[in-house]
Amino acid sequence: MDLIYYYLPALKTIRDFLELGGGVLYVIGLLTTFMWVLIIERLVYMRIGHKRLAMAALQLWEGRQDHGSWNAHQVRNRIISQVSAQVERNIPLIQTCVALCPLLGLLGTVTGMVEVFEVMAIQGSGNPRSMAAGVSKATIPTMAGMVAALSGVAMGTYLQRKAARERELLADNLFVEHG
Repeated sequence: MDLIYYYLPALKTIRDFLELGGGVLYVIGLLTTFMWVLIIERLVYMRIGHKRLAMAALQLWEGRQDHGSWNAHQVRNRIISQVSAQVERNIPLIQTCVALCPLLGLLGTVTGMVEVFEVMAIQGSGNPRSMAAGVSKATIPTMAGMVAALSGVAMGTYLQRKAARERELLADNLFVEHG
């Protein structure tokens, strides 16, 4: 019961923020949550799952007798491709979420400005207090979309570089006999 009273001010602040920003903030919040679930899944995979898959690929390659023929090169390329596909899974989806966040912020800006213009049409332009709600609905989603996108850009770039590094490392570990 004490935890409820401890977190209650924070929950009220979040509720007030969502009310100020309008309905688009809920969509930005859902998209950001989805994006971060994908990012965390990729980070956990890189830490745990990829090591197992890379070791299995290396054992498969080392278990082969032939490492120098054309067929062996094709098998090597296929192993690298399959492992890389697993490492790069969901990265394009993360990048799509990053691109959508600012666009949803822009949608919030447009809907907020429409609200401002409605107030101006109904009450005239002399009442700044009545326009304030529309202005906050125009600026808060933009800010939220940009913050969400920036966090996703940093992690998306990290994951993309990590995937490329893991692909190169696997390719280097699968030795090919020449000649």
